[in-house]
This record gives sequence, C-alpha cells and structure tokens, in this order.
Amino acid sequence: MMVAPIPTVAAVDIRIALPPPPLPPPIPFPAPPEVIVIPDTYVYVVPDIEGDIFFWDGWWWRLWEGRWYRSRHYDRGWVYYEYIPYFYYDIDFGWRSFYRDRHWHGHRWDYQRIPYGQLQKNWRIWKNNRYWERERKWNVERYEPLPPQKKQELRRQRQYEYGRRPDVQKHEQWKREQQRKPEFQQPQRREQKPQHHRK
Repeated sequence: MMVAPIPTVAAVDIRIALPPPPLPPPIPFPAPPEVIVIPDTYVYVVPDIEGDIFFWDGWWWRLWEGRWYRSRHYDRGWVYYEYIPYFYYDIDFGWRSFYRDRHWHGHRWDYQRIPYGQLQKNWRIWKNNRYWERERKWNVERYEPLPPQKKQELRRQRQYEYGRRPDVQKHEQWKREQQRKPEFQQPQRREQKPQHHRK
C-alpha cells in the first residue's frame, strides 16, 4: 500500500498592471542644492534650475510634463505620484518673478538661501514652531498674513489655472485613456491542499 500525493495547481488572481508614465530626466547637481522658503507656506523650492523641484513635509516633489513625482532624495529615486500634492495650490504661481525682483506682492523680499544640510536638520522644527511667520515673517518687509477666506479663494483660483495648463490636460487625457483599458484577469480559483491517493 502506497500513499502518494496528487499535486493540484494553486491558482492565483493574475492582473497585468498598466505601465506607469515615464520618469523625468535627471537634473545634474554639482552639490546639494540651496532652497528658499515661499512666503505664506512651509514649502521650499530650488530656485536656480529650470523646472520645479519643491521640498515639503519630508519629501522632494517634482512637476514634469504635467505629472508629479516624489522622492526622499533631490536627485534620484523619483516615483510617479498620481495626485496633486496638497501644498501646491498654496504656492503663488508667480513666485519666480517675485524671486528675480526680490519683491513679494509689492514688498521687499529679502529671502534667505538655505543650505541643504540646514534644511534637512531644521524643517520639522521650523514647521512645528511656526518659525517663518513668528520669527522671520518670511523675510518680507511689512508682511501681513492673508485672511483665511482670501487664502481659500486663491487656492480655488490656482486650481482652476492649473487645470487649464496644456501639459496637465495632456496628462489627464492619458490617465482617462489608461483607465478605459480593460485589465487582463485569469479566472479565480481557490488554492487546494494536496490530496492523497491510495494504491
């Protein structure tokens, strides 16, 4: 009398994921970048490069061709981020011209260039202690904070402007097309324990 197991195929639910969008090209940094903080926010930006790279809440964020990516590093490890980061609508889209002119909405802006190491060491403390508005007023002369209602109005306006950008609309169209593609799925089967057959 022999007892031999009869193997059974353990089936799994197989899906073929859609390919993610391409990653942005690398930006060569000869040294860790300096950043500036954007008034009315705790968002930091690398100001002297082409393209937008932000630092917020412990992550580096990059906007490229209407798509968002994030990483723990400023120069590598970018991963596609499906959503729009919350902080983005708090940023004045004209910050580059204000940076060049050293003025923020008509007030002198003596922004401080923050070394990479100082940012990594202090960003959380600055946020928790409300450092930039309490101690430095974001280095904006005669700074006055915006009322909450005005901030919400600006967020809605920026959201509208952002949605009209050609690169953003192109990416949204790509997402809709990907969502319409059917996923391939094999029939689902339950895994079975080996059965024994007596001879």
